Amino acid sequence: MSNLEIQNKDEIRNFVKTNQDYYINNFEAIGNSSKYVFSFNIAATLLGSVWFGIRNIWNYALAFLIIETFAIVQIIRGFFGNISAEAYEKIEKIEATIAFRKKQLQAAIENNPDKVEMFERTIASLEKSVSEFLAEAQRVEASGVWIAIGGILLFIVIRIVQGMFANTILEKRFSEWLSNKTLSPGMEIKNFLISGVFSLVIILFSTIHYSFPNYMDVMKDFPTHPDIRLNSIAGVEGAFDYLVLKGERVFDAITFGIRSVLDSLELLFVKTPWIVIISAIVLLTGLSAGPKAAIYSAAFLAYMGFLGFWIKAMTTLALLGTAALLSIVIGIPLGIYCSTRPRFYSFIRPIMDFMQTMPAFVFMIPVIAFFGTGKVAAVIITMIFGGTPVVRLTVLGLRGVPQTIREAAIAYGASKWYLLTKVDIPLAMPTILAGVNQTVMLSLAMVVVASLIGAKGLGQDVLEALQYANVGQGILAGIAILFVALLLDRIVQGKKRV
Repeated sequence: MSNLEIQNKDEIRNFVKTNQDYYINNFEAIGNSSKYVFSFNIAATLLGSVWFGIRNIWNYALAFLIIETFAIVQIIRGFFGNISAEAYEKIEKIEATIAFRKKQLQAAIENNPDKVEMFERTIASLEKSVSEFLAEAQRVEASGVWIAIGGILLFIVIRIVQGMFANTILEKRFSEWLSNKTLSPGMEIKNFLISGVFSLVIILFSTIHYSFPNYMDVMKDFPTHPDIRLNSIAGVEGAFDYLVLKGERVFDAITFGIRSVLDSLELLFVKTPWIVIISAIVLLTGLSAGPKAAIYSAAFLAYMGFLGFWIKAMTTLALLGTAALLSIVIGIPLGIYCSTRPRFYSFIRPIMDFMQTMPAFVFMIPVIAFFGTGKVAAVIITMIFGGTPVVRLTVLGLRGVPQTIREAAIAYGASKWYLLTKVDIPLAMPTILAGVNQTVMLSLAMVVVASLIGAKGLGQDVLEALQYANVGQGILAGIAILFVALLLDRIVQGKKRV
């Protein structure tokens, strides 16, 4: 036996802790074959998802636990559960309604004979519904045994499946552990406790809820108190009122800055003669992405002009350009700073995750509270949604610069500024441009949303089409937005996209 084989067996022993010879034989057979090798783990079959939890293989543990819980619930429901509870609840409600209608019928007999027939028909209809639900309840009760048998079969099958694939899954986990010893192999006391308690809680409460629906009212609704919600709402509103009052000058300054850039771009795109704008865009596209892209851009611009979207397209371009420009001006320096400050990047990364994942309609509320409605608020909302990719990809690009190249530059006497401007940024530029492209595209995705708060442009046409079910207008405006996106994509990405 070679030293390598002995070392590998020792690694397996350290990993599995128990039944070491059994796992050595199975791991060797599984590792030496590119196909599935049949093996059966009795412990995994008996313990099920708990075994995977103990082994710290939580992705499989959760998946198997869901199936096992469903099977156990079906077994308990079928044999012992009140599976007809829903039908009897409906019967109880209908009977209460029947009693009320009978009182109305009696009153009608005494005072209003014209409504007697109506109440009699209503009562007869309700009594028929009672009979139908009663028959349904009886059918459900009769099927209880078959529900339980189905649950038993499912439970047996899933346990056999776990036994058949447990060794294969554990061997894969072992391979991951070999390359990263920080991974826990499991078989610790905490894994026993967590896996057992978690499985018990899931199975127990799921069984009670689905098998005995009226047993615990707390299972139906989360125990809350209306005062908590009301006080929270009042607290948030008070905080925003305070910020609006105290930060008026700050918000006015931000509004002035954004408005200045936006007005300048609107003057450039909207007031400049269309033939000048088309010529400039076609030339820029040609220089950036080649003659083929220039021809496409001319066709896109002609589409906007002939269909009457020119002014709105230029307005959209100005709004988008303002948001994208400010995002890039802020995002690239911030990304450069974060690339050398891991702690600061770890701090702002959750904030960027929040900005990207939070629905636009949610962060639209505080923006409107601070800046009102209109184009400035639309620009800020667009920046919030689309500004994070340029930061992330700037950090990624700079961190991806080969260390050997940087060391060579430093060895030749490169200063920090020279290293940044002549080495790091040029090498990271493709990734940074990808971030710029993503920021522009995500900003464009907010065109329609921005129109909800008063921003003009192509988004307004789409919004009106949605409001009045004008399919033609919506489709044509949507195509115009698509063409704007394609133009910007070709200009930013250049020949890489052609």
